[in-house]
Amino acid sequence: MADRKIILDLAVTLDGFIEGKNGEVDWCIMEPDMEFTSFLHEIDTILYGRKSYDAWGQYTPTTNDAEEQQFWSLIHSKDKYVISKTQQDGHENVIFIRENIAEEMLKLKHQQGKNIWLYGGSSLITTFISLGLIDEFRLSVHPIVLGEGKPLLTNLTKRLQLTLIHTKTFSSGVVQLIYCRH
Repeated sequence: MADRKIILDLAVTLDGFIEGKNGEVDWCIMEPDMEFTSFLHEIDTILYGRKSYDAWGQYTPTTNDAEEQQFWSLIHSKDKYVISKTQQDGHENVIFIRENIAEEMLKLKHQQGKNIWLYGGSSLITTFISLGLIDEFRLSVHPIVLGEGKPLLTNLTKRLQLTLIHTKTFSSGVVQLIYCRH
C-alpha cells in the first residue's frame, strides 16, 4: 500500500500572494472547468493552521446558492487537523496537533485513506516545506498583481528542487502548475 500524499493546493497571485493585505481573497477565480470538486473527492483530510481554521474551518456560506452550499458541505465532510501551539481542543470533529508535527504527519500519511490537503496558512506551509512533508504542490496562479498582501512563502532557509508534472490553462487566465518533490 502506498502512502497518502500531502498536497498543497491553493490559489496564488502572479506576484506570489495568497491573500490581500486585509486577508481578502476576492481575486480568487473559481470556474467549473477547474474541477476543484474532483480534487475534493481525492482527499479525505484537510490540514489547517489556526488562523486558516478560524477563517475557513467552520465557514458557512451566507447565500442560498445550492451549489455553493454543496461545495462547503463536501469540504466540511473531511477530517480536520489544526496545527497550532495556541489553540485548544473544544471544536467538534477536529484534531489539534501542538507538537511533533513531522511524526504526527508521518503517522497520518501511513494510515489507510485518501490524500491529504494542506490548506495553509503561510507559516504552516513554510513549516511543512522545512520538514519535507509536502509531496505535491498544486498552485493555481491567478492573472492579478496585488502589490502587497500575505506571501505564499516566507522565511525559507534552503532550496527545494521540484519537478513539473502537469500544467493546465483555464479560460479565465488562471494557470495551474503541479509539481512534485525530487
